[in-house]
This record gives sequence, C-alpha cells and structure tokens, in this order.
Amino acid sequence: MSSSVALYEALTTAPDDRTRARVIAEAFERLEERYPHLRDLATQGHVRESELRLQREIEQVRAELKADIEQIRAELHQSELRLQKEIEQVRSDLKLDIERLRTELARTKVDLLKWIVPLMLGQVALIAALVKLL
Repeated sequence: MSSSVALYEALTTAPDDRTRARVIAEAFERLEERYPHLRDLATQGHVRESELRLQREIEQVRAELKADIEQIRAELHQSELRLQKEIEQVRSDLKLDIERLRTELARTKVDLLKWIVPLMLGQVALIAALVKLL
C-alpha cells in the first residue's frame, strides 16, 4: 500500500485530534528520513531571488568593467601621446646629430684637401728633382 493511502487510513481511524496530530508528525518524520535533502531544496521563490541577485551583481560587474575599460583606454591614449612626443624629440635630436656630422665631415674633407694637395705637389717636385739628379 502506498504511503499516502496509509496516512489517509491512519487519519480517518484516529479517534481524536491528538492522535491525528501524532500521525501527521510521524508522517513528516518519515518524509524527512526518506528525503534528508528535502530541506535544502530550493523553491521557485528562492531560485527567482537568486536569479535577481545574480542579475544585479552581473550589472554591477558590467558597470565596473566598463569603467575599468574606459580608464585603461584613457591611460593608453596618454601613453600613445607621450610616446609620440618622445619619438618626435628623438627625430629632432637625430636630425641635429646628422647635420652636425655632415658639417664635421665637410670640414674634415676640406682639411684633408688642404694637406693632400701640397703633399702631392711636394712629391711631384721631389720626384722631378730626383729625375734631374740622376
């Protein structure tokens, strides 16, 4: 016989309210023994409450994430601007260095020509003098 039919028969045959209450209490006790996790089961209200709480938390995390992303974008933009300024500074420094080197190279070329031309003329004169002596 099923548990519900046995409970019904026990309730209908009980002589007074006290006995009926005891039958009901025993039925609940057997139910708790048979299904110990019954107390831990979530009701639809619990599930809905958890769902709403999770949705609020998700929205909060989403807002925080958006704020963090915007902050990182701003920092990245500032870094890009700083790097562009540094690159322009390096370019101008390099241009100055290149111009300085070109000027120095031209000066060295002129100095070299100042020495080579007289030395070549001196060698030619020395060779001509040696040819006359021989």
